[in-house]
Amino acid sequence: MTMLRHEDIESTNLCIIIPAYNAGETIHQVVTSALKHASRVIVVDDGSDDNTAEAASKANAEVIKIDRNRGKGHALKQLFKKAMEDGYDAVISMDADTQHDPNDIPKFIEAHKQYPEDLIVGSRMHEKEKIPRGRYNSMHIARFFISLAANQFVEDTQCGFRMYPLSLVKKFHLTTDRYATETEILIKAGDSGAKIRTIPVNTIYGVNISHFRPVRDIDTITAYVISYLWVKWMIEGFSSSRPYTYTPHNFRDWIGDHKFINNRFMVFTWLTIFPLLFVYLFEYLFLPIFIKNNFASIRRLNRGFLPVFFSAQMLLILVPLGVFDLALRTIGLKVNFLDPFIKKFYPDLWGQKNL
Repeated sequence: MTMLRHEDIESTNLCIIIPAYNAGETIHQVVTSALKHASRVIVVDDGSDDNTAEAASKANAEVIKIDRNRGKGHALKQLFKKAMEDGYDAVISMDADTQHDPNDIPKFIEAHKQYPEDLIVGSRMHEKEKIPRGRYNSMHIARFFISLAANQFVEDTQCGFRMYPLSLVKKFHLTTDRYATETEILIKAGDSGAKIRTIPVNTIYGVNISHFRPVRDIDTITAYVISYLWVKWMIEGFSSSRPYTYTPHNFRDWIGDHKFINNRFMVFTWLTIFPLLFVYLFEYLFLPIFIKNNFASIRRLNRGFLPVFFSAQMLLILVPLGVFDLALRTIGLKVNFLDPFIKKFYPDLWGQKNL
């Protein structure tokens, strides 16, 4: 990509949005650096109990303060709403902890100028050596299933450094909160027919404390993805040539709006997805006699349903294998069973990158 001129950046109708929680030590630096590439930065102080709001304001950000911590997803929704009200066409989301390099912002702006209707996602996967091994493996597995739900390969599904066209965001009814919201947006964008493009960004890890909770947040994201695929494949199994199943305020969105029902629905889909995969496999193999081109999103891969079937079933082996691998490493044995297992059963079925 060629570098943008300052006037090109200024002519793009966008702003930078930053959800922030207890980021008093870093938010001033992030805002100041971001303002070198955009004329306006909006920060949501998500119920911080430090000086986040004051530090962001001193750095010339506009600050929206929430009285209690409600999570990144809620903060993003508030930021989207504000940007829409103020007439922006697009926003670039960044984290407040300096793990996103503001010098990458021009890459997003140039990509947006070329593809104004597409969602642009930063990717750190090209610098595998900088990512903690456990985190990389979870990212690798997550992108396999999220890409299935989004109908396209998304190289780094967990990166929050993104360019969102607001005309696209307006089409979604977002029901999740905290870190699951970024996954929800990817899935609903892809499953409504939008293109998701990837650009490489600098990989920065371990500089400051992240508020991502590895067990709880990964469990929540996984449960949402499983529940979404449960519904998506239920629809595709009995539909002809329908790879895109998302419509606003559909059955899954209705469930998501009712937290009590939603929590139990996600538990139900967790418990039933593995036996239900045998039903989906049967439908994939035999229902085309009556329903032409069912499971259209899977058939476009030209790999059949079996690779997806086995990848999902291997989740039952993945956790004990990871524990076994860690136990052997703890006693000093230099083994690595987990990485080749993940590489084999969670491949890039799409065989392509997006940008």
